[in-house]
Amino acid sequence: MSDLEKNLYKRVTVKPSSRQEKIGRAYRGFSTVSTEAKNFSLYDFELIKQDLINHFHIRQGEKVSDPEFGTIIWDLLYEPFTPDVKDAIVDNVTEIINFDPRLSVNSITVDAYEQGISVECSVTFLPYDISESLRFQFDQKNGLL
Repeated sequence: MSDLEKNLYKRVTVKPSSRQEKIGRAYRGFSTVSTEAKNFSLYDFELIKQDLINHFHIRQGEKVSDPEFGTIIWDLLYEPFTPDVKDAIVDNVTEIINFDPRLSVNSITVDAYEQGISVECSVTFLPYDISESLRFQFDQKNGLL
C-alpha cells in the first residue's frame, strides 16, 4: 500500500446535511401488538409502556442469553400469597422497572385476587419528568391483562 492509500481516511470529509429533520419524539419503535399504533409505529410513552409490558411477558429463565431477565410472577401465580411472596414480587417489579433507564419506580402495590396477582405501580418517565400509574394483572387463565 502506498502512503496515499494509507492516509486516505484523513483526506475524506463528510459534510453535515443542510436539510435537518426535526422530530419532536425522542423514542421510536415498532409493535404489532398495540391496537393504537398507526402503521405499527410507537413513540415516546407508548413505546416505553410496550417495552415494559414485553418485559413482564417473559418468564425469568426463558431468555437464552440472559437467564436473569424477566419476571418471577408467572412462577408464583399458584403459590400461597404470603408476605415473603409479596416482598419477592415487589423486589422483582422494582428491578424490572429500574432496568429500563427511561423509567423510575415511585411506589408498588401488590395484591392477590381470585384468579391471580395484581400489581399497581407508579412510575416516572425520566426523559419527560411525568409520573403515571400502571396496573398489571397476572391471571392464571388469561395471562397478562
